[in-house]
Amino acid sequence: MLSAEIIAIGSELLTPEKTDTNSLWLTEKLNEIGIEVKLKTVVGDDEARLEETVRDALKRSDVVITTGGLGPTEDDITRRTAARALNRELIFSEEILNQIRDKFWRMKREMPEINKRQAFIVEGARVLDNPNGSAAGMFIETENADLTLLPGPPRELKPMFENFVLPKLREKAGEICVKRRILRVSGMGESAIDQCIAPVYLQYKNPRTTILFNRSEVEIHLAAEGKTESEADALLEEVATKIQAALGAAVFALNGETMEEVVGKILSESGKTLSVAESCTGGLVAERLTEVPGSSKYFIEGVIAYANDAKIRTLNVAAELIEKYGAVSAEVAKAMAKGMRERAATDFALSVTGIAGPGGGSAEKPVGLVFIGYADETQTKSIKLNLPGDRYLIRWRASQAALDLLRRKLIKKDSNK
Repeated sequence: MLSAEIIAIGSELLTPEKTDTNSLWLTEKLNEIGIEVKLKTVVGDDEARLEETVRDALKRSDVVITTGGLGPTEDDITRRTAARALNRELIFSEEILNQIRDKFWRMKREMPEINKRQAFIVEGARVLDNPNGSAAGMFIETENADLTLLPGPPRELKPMFENFVLPKLREKAGEICVKRRILRVSGMGESAIDQCIAPVYLQYKNPRTTILFNRSEVEIHLAAEGKTESEADALLEEVATKIQAALGAAVFALNGETMEEVVGKILSESGKTLSVAESCTGGLVAERLTEVPGSSKYFIEGVIAYANDAKIRTLNVAAELIEKYGAVSAEVAKAMAKGMRERAATDFALSVTGIAGPGGGSAEKPVGLVFIGYADETQTKSIKLNLPGDRYLIRWRASQAALDLLRRKLIKKDSNK
């Protein structure tokens, strides 16, 4: 498999305000044709550092792609720096200058003199046309690697890469198809998951397995290589099936689906309905559910009962219950779910009450304490959680746990049919 390296150029990319999204897109495109990105680097407008980075990249990678720094201003240093790194000259192109003038003419503007800088091309480079801007790209073949210089604006970079660079790289990569799959797991930690599935994935060099933790779940990334798409898919299916068997109900998605998509699909296929009552999550569970197209088929109603009076008035929670156990309690969570289900006349109801912080906690009821209620036609129950994190993470993890509780109830009901 060919290796690739991406160098994003521009001092603005080293500030908190600007994110390098081009590298993510390029990585996806390269992976699709079987080229693995081994390194990404962000370099400011510093010629010495950029020259060193390009030289090193050409020594260790088969494909090197730079983005940005091809504009007309003094801080657009990619052309001259790449030429030095390659020990080549910059050649002035009258043809490219005329093309730039024509583009300005079509906009009924006169070309500024500084745009002449964009007519200089690295010696031996294949020029990549840019219909959406004035910066020509370049594709340069060297003894060890191929160097591609792309403009920074995505509307210029993407068509240039897809139309000119991708076909060339696909030809060099050969007959390799790379397919990827993401399994999502809830209710288990990263180390516990690895302990369960290492005996499975260590049997395989292909597919490759990577385990990642995000804000509320663990992702298992699988990448398979095959001579054909069907061969790669078959390898993914084989390993994914074994991992699912090892982890059981903790695996909630086999193709990267979100929790709300999975829950929505089960509800939709079963013809069942859902309502939610939320306190500390402030409508986050309902928001996630309604992000899924077609959710009106199964999601009926949501209530944000933040204050105790709202719980009493809207959900028919007994005042004595709150006084005795507190608003953050198993008893109130169950009452909220029961009241919500009765109010909305749904098959299922969920409730969330807790302390998201940063204040409001105590020794008895610390920040992160959350109770989730569940009600259906036969039972009302609650679960207690102590969630780590800041206010944002506690609220998000509570919403995930609520949806996962419902998912597990739904699949259990299906298995009992």
